[in-house]
Amino acid sequence: MLSAGGYLPADVVSNDELARRYGLDTSDAWIQERTGIRQRHLAAPGESASSMGIKAAAQALERAGVDASEVDAVIVATATPDSSFPATAVRIQAGLGITRGFAFDLLAACTGFIYALSVADAMIRTGQCRTALVIGAETYSRILDWTDRTTCVLFGDGAGAVVLRAEEGESGILSSHIHADGRHGGILHVEGGPGSTGGTGLLRMAGREVFKHAVTKLASAVDEALAANSLAREDVTWLVPHQANIRIIDAMGRKLHLPRERVVVTVDRHANTSAASIPLALAEAVGEGRFKPGDLLLLEAIGGGLTWGATLLRW
Repeated sequence: MLSAGGYLPADVVSNDELARRYGLDTSDAWIQERTGIRQRHLAAPGESASSMGIKAAAQALERAGVDASEVDAVIVATATPDSSFPATAVRIQAGLGITRGFAFDLLAACTGFIYALSVADAMIRTGQCRTALVIGAETYSRILDWTDRTTCVLFGDGAGAVVLRAEEGESGILSSHIHADGRHGGILHVEGGPGSTGGTGLLRMAGREVFKHAVTKLASAVDEALAANSLAREDVTWLVPHQANIRIIDAMGRKLHLPRERVVVTVDRHANTSAASIPLALAEAVGEGRFKPGDLLLLEAIGGGLTWGATLLRW
């Protein structure tokens, strides 16, 4: 992984402003206590997963010192694509002026970026591509029920991107471990879709059930990743988690015996940006120079499906 970039919409909405704007019976104190969220960014009319993804990818390429002409794979994790087809990935490919290789979308909800990293890493290792853009881009504000305070306060919009390249050396992705269990799909889902009849097209979530699965499944994926690389929890330098809820993030930090300053936290300012949350967190940390050569980064996420997974990488 050479670098990371991100993009957040200009409309920054605090908890109090959100309550006023949509007439919600909630408060800043209530939201912060339960989620750790203070604000979120909402896409403007005309902004989309592709337009935000283009900006995030451009920053990642600039930071990596890689020209768009060198990219031969664009993989986009999103649950909120611009359209059913063409894929958001090919829109981003065209927007960046990339005319070679391949591009496609991947849907694994909030775990999408971990899935996309796993796919890109496998393709690089098998020689199908050399330089890949892996992007998470979401406009969840378009699928939220703004009358449901239990869900609409949790999410935000944005995009993050990383540049992967096949290179010799000890840095890079060590392994990814991805899972799914469709029996629990009903606890976090969107009602309806282009291929179904009926449904509101809005997100629904059983928050307590999701939380219960998150703690156990994330811990299992983390232990699996460490065991696969003969590493211990104490070897982890940084935790870069999916930014869903500060309680889940803190629980994972404690399991790894990491102090808060070694956990990249953006949920307070970004809310849950689904597949974009991990690359946005990476982009912020890269921009601040937090990661040093040799650092061991642990990425983990859980999302609708249910899907979950973890990636270990050496910076």
